[in-house]
Amino acid sequence: MNRQLLQQLPKMDVLLAHPAIASAQEELPYYALKEAARTALEELRRGILDGTVEVLPDLDTLAAQTTARARASCRPHLRAVINGTGVVLHTNLGRAPLGEEAARAVYEAARGYSNLEYDIDSGRRGSRFSHIEPLICSLTGAEAALAVNNNAAAVFLMLSALAAGKKVAISRGELVEIGGSFRVPEIMARSGAQLVEVGTTNKTHLSDYRRAIEEQGAEILLKVHTSNFKLIGFTEEVSIADLVALGREKGVPVFHDLGSGALYDDPALGVPEGPTVEESVRAGADVICFSGDKLLGGPQAGIAIGRAPYIQAMKKDQFARVVRIDKLTLAALEATLRTYRDHALAGRSIPTLAMLGARPETLESKARARAEELSARFAGKCVFSAAPDNGEVGGGSLPGVPLPTWVVELSPVSLTVSALEEALRAWETPIVGRVSRNQYLLDVRTLTDADWAEIIRALDTILN
Repeated sequence: MNRQLLQQLPKMDVLLAHPAIASAQEELPYYALKEAARTALEELRRGILDGTVEVLPDLDTLAAQTTARARASCRPHLRAVINGTGVVLHTNLGRAPLGEEAARAVYEAARGYSNLEYDIDSGRRGSRFSHIEPLICSLTGAEAALAVNNNAAAVFLMLSALAAGKKVAISRGELVEIGGSFRVPEIMARSGAQLVEVGTTNKTHLSDYRRAIEEQGAEILLKVHTSNFKLIGFTEEVSIADLVALGREKGVPVFHDLGSGALYDDPALGVPEGPTVEESVRAGADVICFSGDKLLGGPQAGIAIGRAPYIQAMKKDQFARVVRIDKLTLAALEATLRTYRDHALAGRSIPTLAMLGARPETLESKARARAEELSARFAGKCVFSAAPDNGEVGGGSLPGVPLPTWVVELSPVSLTVSALEEALRAWETPIVGRVSRNQYLLDVRTLTDADWAEIIRALDTILN
């Protein structure tokens, strides 16, 4: 039987000559089709020999499978995903989506040459910092600024350039580990800074920092946002304003790793209450580091602002070149920052801010309308309903901050919920939702009209 099936396997040239594969050459490269055909035939051959294949597919089916395999192999590995989870800054899904202006700026910077390090007025070499430094300073009120490839790099550069060999006082409650095993104590050690722990995990007082200066010789005070966790209960921490006042009294600089802080505390921007760059600048912190791809709503970047002598020292540090940002990130960051000159415009046109600022009644209306539309379209195949739920900001930005939302609940009739979840995730443009209460949930906060059109197209295939 095995020998008979092996003899029935089509030859490679016969399979490649099939009309379905021949016509696919208009959109797919021949090498991909040839490799897909070879793999398909080899899998069948192995299956026949080990007894798992007892009947061969007909040539039409095999050609269709080969074409589908070739198409999948040509798809970029990094590709668009539809985020139905309701987590606005979903780290696994790329965090902040760029606004249209920023995306267009990236395209323009990528498609040709640019004045990345060229001063057009003088005709001489320029600085890549010149494209964003004046803009950042104008928006924040800082004396100087620079941007690197992420906030972890900004913090490390700050410590290595300004704190190497010096004693740095930090609260025990802020010695955190964030994503990717980035641990503050280890980063400080690697930078050459000497860690001086103050206070306890849950309570740190201003007097603790004072003793660190007076009794342990602390030369720098560092405050770190705890990022992706929050202490609750019997807790106390020192505000950045009080820390700066102590620093001024003792002649000790104060550095602030703000993590994913928003630029401003402005309702027009839609960001839930949390630490802001504006607050830290107003307090007078000497150097402030924050992310560009979280609550700012821009590309992955780390921004450092502060007093000019400190920022200049960071720019001149050898590590600054290692972590500098490229022209595409610069283009996206500049476009995003320019939008902030009009807070109302930023709140509408920067996707992260628009999603965070969506009002509950608007989300409810959208969820009910979608549930009604889908119920009429897929009657008898899936039950749809709108329900209130709770989302989150994500990205370690505002842990513990509630984000009330609305979802569309899907209860398939002939499929299990897990099968529906898997099928949507395996769709051409993967659709990622949540499973809860034995239902599949799609959060309307993070879904656009274009996303819903694709979801409907997927459900047409999966449910039918």
